Amino acid sequence: MKIFSGAATALVTPFRNGEIDYDSLGKLIDWQLEEGIDALVSCGTTGEASTLSFDEHVKVVEYTVNRVHGKVPVIAGSGSNNTKHAFELSKACENAGADALLIVTPYYNKCTDTGLIRHYEYIADRSDIPIIMYSVPGRTGVNISPYVVSELYTHEMIKGIKEASGNISQVVELSQYINDDFSVYSGNDDMVVPVLSMGGSGVITTSGNIIPKDMKNMVSNYISGNIETAKELQNKAKPLIDSLFSEVNPVPVKAALNMMGLIEREYRLPLCDPSNKTLYNLLTEMQRYGILKESI
Repeated sequence: MKIFSGAATALVTPFRNGEIDYDSLGKLIDWQLEEGIDALVSCGTTGEASTLSFDEHVKVVEYTVNRVHGKVPVIAGSGSNNTKHAFELSKACENAGADALLIVTPYYNKCTDTGLIRHYEYIADRSDIPIIMYSVPGRTGVNISPYVVSELYTHEMIKGIKEASGNISQVVELSQYINDDFSVYSGNDDMVVPVLSMGGSGVITTSGNIIPKDMKNMVSNYISGNIETAKELQNKAKPLIDSLFSEVNPVPVKAALNMMGLIEREYRLPLCDPSNKTLYNLLTEMQRYGILKESI
């Protein structure tokens, strides 16, 4: 069975005075649910997982699970470049109540395809909740090739891939492995409709932090056959998406949420405040889109 179909927001992790701001996180989760999001990802790339301690990571997942209270699946990011650490973190997130795991490729090590296959098999063989593999070579230096997928997609605990290579040709190759038990999710917010056109099941989205309803509707319209409406939503969102990725994620999206009055604009080093140019472009696109009505 699919972990989810539709749009899953990869949540930011709000900070205040250097600590996790659970009050703002709770309000953000509540708003996402009110907007009808289909699933939530806790402690992924957008959640600045790489700056969280092990205990913080697990506590954020546990808080998210409790706040969601079973309304939608909660998918916990639990990747690492150390297979043993990824397994330990995955089990801790499982024990915290996560419904599934999002496991990014091991970064920095730049393992071979064989090493990558063994990495995922090691974790999947020991997991009691399903796994979505995560390929984002622009950040990790490691791509999940169609060959690797061909070796892993039949594993009973590996249920999909978040495909963020930006390579539509690779998505086409991956589409041959899509079935009732294995899904392809767009990891690029500007490629949702193209991925859906090849049989994709939805998107794991950063933009969903600020436009959850439209990201959900983009997918639901496509799946229900309203393809032109889905295309219109994709085209409308494209300039906003570009502004959200004009600097490394999640720097712009946290600034956008701050403009909306939802969180503090706070990061953990080495991430830091965006440039004035980025802020201006972001403000301009948010006003154009209709998120912000007045200059702030």
